[in-house]
Amino acid sequence: MLNFSGIFCGLTSTAHSIVPSQLAASSPSKAHPEYLQCPGIDSGFDLPSLPREALSRTHHAIMLRPHFRPLAAGVSSLCQSTLRLAALRGYATKVQHSPNSDASTALSGAGSQADYEPVKMRTYKPRTPGLRHLKRPINDHLWKGRPYLPLTFPKKGHGKGGRNNQGVITVRHRGGGHKRRIRTVDFERWEPGPHLVERIEYDPGRSAHIALLTRKATGKKTYIVAAEGMRAGDVVHSYREGIPKDLLDSMGGVIDPGVLASKTAWRGNCLPMHMIPVGTNVFNVGSQAKGGAVFCRSAGTYATVISKEEETREDGSKVVTGRFVVVRLQSGEIRRVSKDACATIGVASNVMHHYRQLGKAGRKRWLNIRPTVRGLAMNAFEHPHGGGRGKSKGNRIPTSPWGTPSKGGFKTRRKSNINKWVVTPRVRNMGKRRDKKTA
Repeated sequence: MLNFSGIFCGLTSTAHSIVPSQLAASSPSKAHPEYLQCPGIDSGFDLPSLPREALSRTHHAIMLRPHFRPLAAGVSSLCQSTLRLAALRGYATKVQHSPNSDASTALSGAGSQADYEPVKMRTYKPRTPGLRHLKRPINDHLWKGRPYLPLTFPKKGHGKGGRNNQGVITVRHRGGGHKRRIRTVDFERWEPGPHLVERIEYDPGRSAHIALLTRKATGKKTYIVAAEGMRAGDVVHSYREGIPKDLLDSMGGVIDPGVLASKTAWRGNCLPMHMIPVGTNVFNVGSQAKGGAVFCRSAGTYATVISKEEETREDGSKVVTGRFVVVRLQSGEIRRVSKDACATIGVASNVMHHYRQLGKAGRKRWLNIRPTVRGLAMNAFEHPHGGGRGKSKGNRIPTSPWGTPSKGGFKTRRKSNINKWVVTPRVRNMGKRRDKKTA
């Protein structure tokens, strides 16, 4: 921004004799001693100046006359040429905005300017009502063609309607939708060695994007959940079976945890939990030693490694990593996972997924989502809230379609035999608004 509080100075009729070449002088006091800088303007800027004669004749007028006459653009009586903008910038005073000094930002240590950038979504001109409120993430890097067919199979049958093998509805509000093929995604990543990222694809079966990998040694192709920022041409590794010999030789045959982390903990690499440094964001987190990823698989999700359990050997000579690693999920839950469980470095892709707006009801039908009908609008035999000659549900507590109370803190979880892997459970608001103290 420019502050024009100091660009005006009083002039008499002699000021009209100043030529544009005099205004364009970059350093008038040095190159032309007959010119002086205009009083009232900060001398720290190289500004156009006035002749000594004009200054002497107009000194008293400058100090006494309240009505000033500008020398810059915007006044047609003084500048009629293309030097209007140049003169205006020359007389203007720069305004420097102080940086954001928010205490919470300074203490959090975020430091990344990307955290404060506005969300960039693709919008459309409202040529139709369905485009007026449509917002989509900008994903121009996605593959535009068909998927790799050997790793897909069609989804058909009554499973699309939310039914099990007996034809009973187990998931409500499912049905219809566009034809789709199920992508076979590798959540275990046992294949060692470097893998080349061929392309990033859209997967209709999940919110995150997937990446097609090609193993350099054998040419075998697999699908994995892509990390945020992963692009075609990247090379990722899987160290789940151990450290390869060539990597060990490059470190001189000595395993230093810091050096090992600098060579292995890269975005998209799959590592055992005990090899991941504390404080690292990971996704596709496993729970058991020989199982696949079960946590943080949807778009934009991640977990943070907060600690590693330590154990001392029998001789007491060395402290080694214990059986478990403690991670914190985005829900606030802190839980233990096996030290040999797998995890992928980074954040799951398509982080802007939850900002999208479908824009119309038909777009939900394309996504295999059927309408959700209120129980109050149903018949009496379809829902406990249905029936009657009015819109009231009657003098009864709110319940689910099967009669279970749905509000008031009705507890359904067992008090005994709770999950032993959970260290700190996530905060549950029991249908109430969560306050800042419990968040």
